[in-house]
Amino acid sequence: MKMIRIGFVALLAVAALPSAAQEAASPPPVAPASSTLPRPATVKVSLVTSEGTILLDLEKDRAPITTKNFLRYVDAKRLDNTSFYRAVGQVGVPGAVDYGLAQGGVKYDPKKLFPPIAHEPTSKTGLSHTDGAISMARNAPGTASGDWFIVVGPMTSMDANPAAPGDNQGYAVFGHVVEGMDVVRKIIAAPRSPTLGEGVMKGQMLAPTIKIISARRVNDAPATAAPPK
Repeated sequence: MKMIRIGFVALLAVAALPSAAQEAASPPPVAPASSTLPRPATVKVSLVTSEGTILLDLEKDRAPITTKNFLRYVDAKRLDNTSFYRAVGQVGVPGAVDYGLAQGGVKYDPKKLFPPIAHEPTSKTGLSHTDGAISMARNAPGTASGDWFIVVGPMTSMDANPAAPGDNQGYAVFGHVVEGMDVVRKIIAAPRSPTLGEGVMKGQMLAPTIKIISARRVNDAPATAAPPK
């Protein structure tokens, strides 16, 4: 399998002008009125791993298909006792920039898979592979199911690029990490087998894998933390 940007505030000022016919003092000006559009609704999910807990904020408004799919696995407890099994990149190297991804999920176990979902490209959702983004693993567009990855560092080359040739749909971002990036970095820094994996994934498989003990919803409240920029 190959592995291959958000809200705004409008301010309306209303001025109170005195009438030309007024003989008394002008009334005090009306204070400017402002309205803030609500943040897109999100759902928080806690991933408890053998290396610590990762708290996710999932974009159920902006990426509804992909978020619903992930929550289906959570609610059916199909992510319990699965693992992070693949890591690419490097973290903690002196003088180097942290970057990479940690991939986890059901590892294409046919007993745990739900049917694949329609692809939600970043060009449609407005999301991006910024630091801490969670995105779906896939082969061709429309094949994503129960495996996903979390990125460290900006990896916007994974975003959709309609101007590019070939498969230019990128990967489907559907949320971001709000707590636990230290755990993600531990996973990327974990030992990998030099022999496990096929094709481009050879040498990228974790040995041992990092266990996902459980995955549970925290609440359905809108996010209080802003998405990463």
